[in-house]
Amino acid sequence: MSSSRFLADLRAPEIPDALSAESIVVLPLGAIEQHGPHLPINTDFVVAEAVSHSAVEKIGEELNAWLLPTLPFTKSNEHAWSAGTFWLSAQTLMSVIDDIARCVAMTSAKKLVFVNGHGGNSALMSMMNREVRLKHGLQTFLAHPHMPADQGGSSGANELGMGVHGGLDETSVMLHLRPELVEMSKAIRRVPEGLSNNEHVRFGGRVSFGWLSNDFFPEGHIGDPTGATSELGASMFTSAVEGLTGALREISRFDFGR
Repeated sequence: MSSSRFLADLRAPEIPDALSAESIVVLPLGAIEQHGPHLPINTDFVVAEAVSHSAVEKIGEELNAWLLPTLPFTKSNEHAWSAGTFWLSAQTLMSVIDDIARCVAMTSAKKLVFVNGHGGNSALMSMMNREVRLKHGLQTFLAHPHMPADQGGSSGANELGMGVHGGLDETSVMLHLRPELVEMSKAIRRVPEGLSNNEHVRFGGRVSFGWLSNDFFPEGHIGDPTGATSELGASMFTSAVEGLTGALREISRFDFGR
């Protein structure tokens, strides 16, 4: 992917002129983890990078937004049982984010946006928003290409609101972005239907619970990818880019209500 807004493409002497106090630095967070038998292990990386790149390319000049390289390895230990998952501990990821934020703070930029493509990072990154704010004085923001269903996001009715990993949405987006990596002949429905009867203890319910992806089914995905299409994926991708573009515009104006 080519872009004029890749921060890493700048030469060091260009940084002081390219970045200012109004600049926005965008750090996509991906993951390298199992996604069932039908999706590649780089699914979260591909989606986070593509959405972030498209949004920054679209309005980067307007907002003076700059894109950092996507972080491939993050907190994926709910998939640690599966060979091919490469994950960092929570403490390691917090240290990595803190180190990156320290480097951003050495520039003139004051706004750092995390675009998180992996639901397993969400709680930790919400905490790191405040930690980085306190330690480095940056304004910090956490966005998602698509809010996970277990955190209030949407999921298809056929998935009973529980398409949290490798289901209809992710599979459709990957059919749009990287169809050659998707094996639909291996896509099977894996929805923990018993949870749908619970009022509180369920994905997206008021009582959260610790889980590993193979607690439900041995294949490791949770959802129903069988109805996925590239057309749905294209629509979802466009919506995600528009959503992030709108968020970046608000972030550019954000100043704690002033």
